[in-house]
Amino acid sequence: EVTLVESGGGLVQPGGSLRLSCAASGFIFSRSAMNWVRQAPGKGLEWVSGINAGGSGTEYADSGKGRFTISRDNAKNMLYLQLNILKTEDTAMYYCSTNLQPYIIYSPSTDYRGRGTQVTVSS
Repeated sequence: EVTLVESGGGLVQPGGSLRLSCAASGFIFSRSAMNWVRQAPGKGLEWVSGINAGGSGTEYADSGKGRFTISRDNAKNMLYLQLNILKTEDTAMYYCSTNLQPYIIYSPSTDYRGRGTQVTVSS
């Protein structure tokens, strides 16, 4: 059974940083690309970033370019998202997700997703 457990969210002031983590199990993590997606209050899911299975390729939504960094540790089955220079509009529930393909692809209707970790950016 695919299991994804996010952690690391919290309340942070604008300009601050957080590091999100996602513990993966139930599938061959090292062969699966991973994504971070988020959902702000009252809005739909938004893809944030993706990383391929080997970790050599990454992609970012415009909203996070230059501020967010995705990474993974295949030896530990862990996915990370470093969030820097946070803005109030980054407030959302953050989820890690996968569709078990080695290349970055985002399909919200078929992806596996965890329960999320809340990030709140407020002064």
